[in-house]
Amino acid sequence: MFKSLKIYHLLFIRLILILVVMTITIKIESSTLLFTQIFLGFIALMLMVELYFYVKNAFSIYERTIVSILQNDFTTDYSKHKSYNNYVNLFQLYENHKNKQNEEVSKDIVYRSILNNIETGIVILQKENNDWNVFLMNDYFCSHFNVPKVSKWKYLKNQLPSLCEVIEQQDFREVKTSLEIRVNQQDTQTFAMQTSRSEIYGQDYFIVLLDSIQNVIDKKEKEAWINLMKVISHELLNSVTPIRSLLQNLQELVQQETISADDIEDMKSSVAAMLRRSDHLQQFIEGYRKLAMLPSPQKEKIDLQKLIDNSLQIMSPLFKKNAIEVINKITFNHYLFVDAQQIEQVLINLFTNCIYALNEIEEKRITITSEMKDNRFFIMITDNGNGIEKEIENKVFLPFFTTRKEGAGIGLTLSKNIIEAHNGYLALKNEEGQTTFTICLIEN
Repeated sequence: MFKSLKIYHLLFIRLILILVVMTITIKIESSTLLFTQIFLGFIALMLMVELYFYVKNAFSIYERTIVSILQNDFTTDYSKHKSYNNYVNLFQLYENHKNKQNEEVSKDIVYRSILNNIETGIVILQKENNDWNVFLMNDYFCSHFNVPKVSKWKYLKNQLPSLCEVIEQQDFREVKTSLEIRVNQQDTQTFAMQTSRSEIYGQDYFIVLLDSIQNVIDKKEKEAWINLMKVISHELLNSVTPIRSLLQNLQELVQQETISADDIEDMKSSVAAMLRRSDHLQQFIEGYRKLAMLPSPQKEKIDLQKLIDNSLQIMSPLFKKNAIEVINKITFNHYLFVDAQQIEQVLINLFTNCIYALNEIEEKRITITSEMKDNRFFIMITDNGNGIEKEIENKVFLPFFTTRKEGAGIGLTLSKNIIEAHNGYLALKNEEGQTTFTICLIEN
């Protein structure tokens, strides 16, 4: 508060000086002091001129600072005007707005950089009166559709009429659809289009996202092949490496002039080990064949309880051996249109997985529940085991992935494929203290 009053103190001092000089000038009436009068008058005039420019400069700085803030022009450096201590708050306001604008510009650069590196076509429109302007168009959209970065909707419509006409037909409403777009006289490509509209601080924005369906499929296929090849190569190396080592050992033994009894025993154990690894490879290949040659479901109408009871009857000896309590909470009657043998195989695979998960639990329990929701039928199988580690949770459905020494790693993958062949899905929910596998079947 004291700083803000300093300018008024300075003005008051200047006025007092001017009044004092003028008073002295008027009081000096002697002609012998004429030059003194002239000099004092000149001093008074200079003080008034200095006062005029001081006030003018002060108000000029104030006005320029306010205009800069209003116009978001922060190129001026006001540090040289620090002598105007009464403007400290004003200059602080200027610096705050300047820092905020720099922060917004930095964010805008980062966001645009992120959007330009996304392999999805993105166009953001901004409404102005009754027309639309192109607020943002990312690099992927421009390169994929060979469109220059235009600023007006009408220019974009000239470049991509097939896309713009669909958007106009929907009256710039939110929509999810697919459409075919021809680029540079090439073959027509199918794209998944998703649009959204939002109003931010009175500004109307319309966002368009375009994904090439073929690119999405290719990406997923590539990821699947990479994961599959990792598993296959890992499994093959685990068998081929020890077999090769054993063969080298056998080669050294047979090249000896005489073979002792100990050497014969080594040869026998080596051959037995190679047979075991060969059997494992054979099982591995057989598992792959099962996955690759899964027959189409032969659907028939079957009672749900009968399906569950048959699976539990098959697994009953293992449940008793491992002291597992099985609680079937399905009490209502329901008929499913499925391939009974395939769904039974899925249930057996899931029960087997539960048995393994309960291996180190004292009070072992498996609970079976079900529900109907939106023409979908759900079967939930829950165990109270230790759960699945977060690191491997997204790998349990991969072919040949297993944490069991004796496991082949195809049970859950095969189960997932069977349910998907029935136009459903198999999901995993992993919570502390229990794991739930959910079978979802769409009711026809």
